[in-house]
Amino acid sequence: MTSVKTVLISGAGVAGPTLAYWLARHGFRPTVVEQAQGLRSSGSPVDVRGPAVGVAEAMGIMPRLRAAATDVTALTFVDDSGRRVGGMRLGQTRGEVELPRFDLATILHEAAHEEAEFIFSDSIATLAQDDAGVDVTFERAAPRRFDLVVGADGLHSRTRRLVFGDESRFVRHMGVWIATLPVDGLDLAPHEMLMHNAPGRALALHPNRGNPGAAFIFRGPWEPGFNHRDTAEHKRRLTAAYSGGGWRTLELLQWVRASDDLYFDSVSQVRLDRWSAGRVALLGDAASCVSLFGEGSSLAMVGAATLAESLAATPGNLAEALRRYEQTHRTLVTPKQRNVARAASLLVPATRIGITTRNVATRLLSLRGLRTDPSTRPTISSPRFEESTQRGVVSADDDRAGGASGGQ
Repeated sequence: MTSVKTVLISGAGVAGPTLAYWLARHGFRPTVVEQAQGLRSSGSPVDVRGPAVGVAEAMGIMPRLRAAATDVTALTFVDDSGRRVGGMRLGQTRGEVELPRFDLATILHEAAHEEAEFIFSDSIATLAQDDAGVDVTFERAAPRRFDLVVGADGLHSRTRRLVFGDESRFVRHMGVWIATLPVDGLDLAPHEMLMHNAPGRALALHPNRGNPGAAFIFRGPWEPGFNHRDTAEHKRRLTAAYSGGGWRTLELLQWVRASDDLYFDSVSQVRLDRWSAGRVALLGDAASCVSLFGEGSSLAMVGAATLAESLAATPGNLAEALRRYEQTHRTLVTPKQRNVARAASLLVPATRIGITTRNVATRLLSLRGLRTDPSTRPTISSPRFEESTQRGVVSADDDRAGGASGGQ
């Protein structure tokens, strides 16, 4: 294969701009295409932790991330009357931060935009590759040719579908569903996230630096024919799932019915045998969504830096670069994908006994002054929050979701 210089990245969420930044630093010419129009208003919280802190520090953006941090330090479980019945202090290793996804994506975009080309309000229509490059047609722009195409376009990746096939082959429902939305006027303590549970379902409120949000997380089987874009159906299913719920459920369902900014999707993982095919590679949630309970945004940032470094090490041997990227990054992704059952049992116990046991256990831990393992720190973000609104950019690469992740 010829050497790589021009790289098209689909998706301007977390993974895409991070990859664009590092590719430019290594002498490549990156172009990022994003189907949305501009930076979205989504404030769903995500974490930058573990190796992603080192990536952010090397980019020089950690001071800005810390300035945007939510500073939530506790998760409190409440009963139907709002009485505190359990909870935990949320442990974080030094330097790690939780911040609104919008702020993370904005900071990453600003770090990359001077050295990378960004094309908004457009998306890839077709891909045709040969040994020397990839011919790309767009929905709006004129066709172009690139040395490499990277799909960083999230759980429901179009790039993956065009090259690897229908998502039903790779996306695994994890037995849980999530909905998130912003809710004005909630009187929440700035450092405390609240969660109410009934068997098989959770309702969480996050203060989010004065821009509070709600998350509905509930257990349920996969439903054939589910359409992640059908908002009316999402509202119907959510209302049915939480009918008769206690605490502030009735109030929050009224917000759901009136919302034009609702995200609803399956908590899913993406599992592929390989993350590349010829001159097309996948990154972030498109390659390896770790589900709501993983670290989508952090993994997306680390994966992007790893991919850029691998390409720079062997620019004339693309196959070797992509092999090294995948081999290295899978060592981080695979353990996170194994933690779903553990995290689900903490956030969404299936039975009343499970809820009581969880609450008692967290009270005992609190009395002993123990913090939770940072790897189990819960968020109310979705793995792919970007399509919850049609107001802007920051796409779907993690995390949505996220990190939920969205991360991505």
